[in-house]
Amino acid sequence: MTRHRKASLQRHVNVRLERWHRRCIYGITAWLTATGLLWLLAHYLLRPVGEFGEGVNPLEPWSMKLHGAGAMVALFFIGSLMNSHMRRALKAGRNLASGWSMIALLSALTASGYALYYVASEHSRPTWSAAHWIIGVALPLLLVLHIALGRASKSA
Repeated sequence: MTRHRKASLQRHVNVRLERWHRRCIYGITAWLTATGLLWLLAHYLLRPVGEFGEGVNPLEPWSMKLHGAGAMVALFFIGSLMNSHMRRALKAGRNLASGWSMIALLSALTASGYALYYVASEHSRPTWSAAHWIIGVALPLLLVLHIALGRASKSA
């Protein structure tokens, strides 16, 4: 097979996820974004003030528990992308910059989430937390960019 024909075949590899898979990825991303933003709101803006100073808003621990549950589901679906989506995209050579950026961002989120539970001390927790939520706010933006670039490369 000639080099040109091989390159032509690689571009036509279907990297689009099945509908159920897309909906699961979009749904869990929305869940994590919503619960993460709810935690930020409760932690920074809705702290009740009592006679002994600021307290913890009841939404804060619940949003964190819901966020942690969503993170477990997200890890499952991110892993499910490896064989079906990532391998085919590498083979096709399509949308690699935003794809590798997604992998880097998701890896940083996983590492910072792990660090918040198992590594952070009371002194370093605010730094780990800020890193985690800043990266987390970027995730849906990068996902939208990755999807838009993927659709544009498909039509090109």
